[in-house]
This record gives sequence, C-alpha cells and structure tokens, in this order.
Amino acid sequence: MHVNTLSSLAQLLASAETESLAFPTSVNTALLLQRELANPDCHSADISRLLLCEPTLSARAVALANSALFAPGHAPAVTSVRAAVERLGHRNLYALATAAVIRQLNAGIKDPALRARATQLWAHTVHVAALAHEIARAVTHTDADTALFAGIVHEVAGFYLLAQADRTPDLYAQLETQMAPALEVIGRALMQQLGVPQPVADAVNALPGSTVMLPPAGLRDTLLLAKALAPVPSPLPQASVTVGAPLRAYLDHDPVLQALRAQPSAEARELIAVLLS
Repeated sequence: MHVNTLSSLAQLLASAETESLAFPTSVNTALLLQRELANPDCHSADISRLLLCEPTLSARAVALANSALFAPGHAPAVTSVRAAVERLGHRNLYALATAAVIRQLNAGIKDPALRARATQLWAHTVHVAALAHEIARAVTHTDADTALFAGIVHEVAGFYLLAQADRTPDLYAQLETQMAPALEVIGRALMQQLGVPQPVADAVNALPGSTVMLPPAGLRDTLLLAKALAPVPSPLPQASVTVGAPLRAYLDHDPVLQALRAQPSAEARELIAVLLS
C-alpha cells in the first residue's frame, strides 16, 4: 500500500473514531435543515425558509407530499413548500433532508468507476427504504416512517467512503479486502454526527453479519428483509449474511414478501421515483 494511501486511511479511521468526519460545504443547507428539524421547538415557517434555500430539495418535498404515500385518494395537490411541510410533517422532512445530505456527499465524484458505484448504491438505498416502509407495515409491524428513515441512512458509510476515495487515489482498491470493518467504524461515527436516533443507529450498526430471525420482528429484521428483496444490490463488499434453509424457504414462499418482490405498491414506486429524481 502506498504510504500516502496508508496515511489517508489512518486519518480517515482516526477521524471516525473521534467522530470528526468532514462534510463538503455543498451539504451545509441540508445539514442545517436536518438540525433544525431535530429541534422540538422548530417552527414550520423556519423550515419552509430553509427549504427554499435548496431548490432541488424543495422540489422533492413538494413531489413527495403529492405522492400516493402522502396524498391518498383524491387529496388536493399541494403547490407550495409551506403546504408540503404541513403535509409531510417534521419526521418525514428529516428523512428527506438526510437523503439530501447523503446524495450530496457524492455529487462531486469524478472517477467514473466510483461514480457508478455511488449511483448504484443510491439506487439500492432507495429501494431498501421503500421496501422497508412496506415490510414494516405488512410483515414486522414496526413504525413504517422509522423504517423508511433507517433504509435511507443504512449505507451512509459507503457513500462517505466513496467520496473520500475519489480524493485519494488507490484508497478504494486497497480497502476492498477490509471494506466491511472500515464501513462499520465510519458508519458508527456518521450515525453520531448526523444525529441519527439511537434505535435506528443500533439497528443499522447490527446489520453486518446478521441474519433474519424467524418470524421476523423489529427494525433490524425489517432492513435485512428489505436488503434481501431489493432489486438493486449494494455494489460494496458487505459482511456476509448467513441465509440458512429456513430463511431461504421463508423468503421464497411468504406470499406478502413475494408480492412486494414482484410488484411494489404504488406508494413505494412513487417514493422510489421521488428519491431517485
């Protein structure tokens, strides 16, 4: 390993251990919005003003508010950021702001191979988030909005590492054999810095090397099932997951999971479309 790559890797892991990972300035508005939404005393007018500072995020908020997930039946379309804030609520806007932070981590990646991995990782993340929302409602009976948020953040360490690798030649290639432990260290630090609620952080941190309990229950199992069903796999080396015969039979024959795999709901399809846009 080149000495500069070694130094960069050591610095990256040291920063993760001290929870001082650096974010590019392009994510400042989304981070500010996320922190404001985490404040129990924040007002909708303040949120609307922050959203208007980020046109892309504003457009996604309005699109999400008009999706089948949040506008069932014949609910009137919202045409303003303020109306979108009222319809979505702070929890779902927090998830949207976090998604913006994650996407912008990779906005400037120049290396074509790393950019392709980042694009695939985002597609995987979006499908996992949408599936987790449905699985939480229909299978594990956990809070669906929490599952959606957990799906959005569950690969955040991978996005951060890809962005760092773009700035450090050979870092990704040298990390491939030890990707899983590096992602775990970085992921724990990012969960802290992004203010991810502890139950979500615990579920995400428990994913590497885990397997689904039968019958599945809780947030961790919800995410594991969503990852197993996602049509787009993660492009990053993952800690191995044991899939025994009982779990394989469950995945292959449970009618609810098969329906989700074959045809996600209209709500899930619209959510995927908004987050991929």
